Amino acid sequence: MSLQEFDALIDRMKSAFEYAENLGQYVDAAKILFQMNEQLPNDLQVPLEELDNPDLAKSFVMRYNSGIRSAIVDYRQRLMNF
Repeated sequence: MSLQEFDALIDRMKSAFEYAENLGQYVDAAKILFQMNEQLPNDLQVPLEELDNPDLAKSFVMRYNSGIRSAIVDYRQRLMNF
């Protein structure tokens, strides 16, 4: 995947994530985090717990959001070097 393709995909996912989060739809936001994480190579993926209880979705989002965003930055750096 090229840097431009990755950026376009992640930008759409970030927009959807922020929209869901702003509406308080944390289960949907968590699903988007899972999808964002899956776009990363295996060595950069954040090990995520399963979200078994929808009541814990907000804390799940808060716990993993920064880690996934950091991994995205790392992958972008990797793509720029190729």
